[in-house]
Amino acid sequence: DGAVLEQYHQYRTYHGCAMPIPTQRASITAWSDDEHVRANRALYRRKFDRVLPVLRPVIEVERPAGGFYLWLNVGGDDVAFTAGLFAGQNVTVVPGSFLARATEQGNPGTGYVRISLVAAEEECVQAAGRIREFITSRGRKP
Repeated sequence: DGAVLEQYHQYRTYHGCAMPIPTQRASITAWSDDEHVRANRALYRRKFDRVLPVLRPVIEVERPAGGFYLWLNVGGDDVAFTAGLFAGQNVTVVPGSFLARATEQGNPGTGYVRISLVAAEEECVQAAGRIREFITSRGRKP
């Protein structure tokens, strides 16, 4: 029944799947230790400190209050920007329109790309340089 499956799809979208018991046990250990959290926060601060100055001259970008993503307003088609960036600079970002659903007001991710700073620090800096080069090569600031 398509109607039942559609409701289930909606439910699964918000609840995901159950975590296996070994993963739950590992999580208990990880959540009980804050030293890795402090180290990870310091690592992300360094990444933001190095990546933001590379991107700011060519595109408006802000340090997030939390998280490890940067959101760039690419001033237009986020899917085309993503494809062009990959083709031209071999850098993968995610179109913002892929990360939200269309509403009556439109898709809030449209026109943005999400950059994840989970790679090693030097890789993030190198990727930021490639993104900057791609934006500059387009001859206009998004």
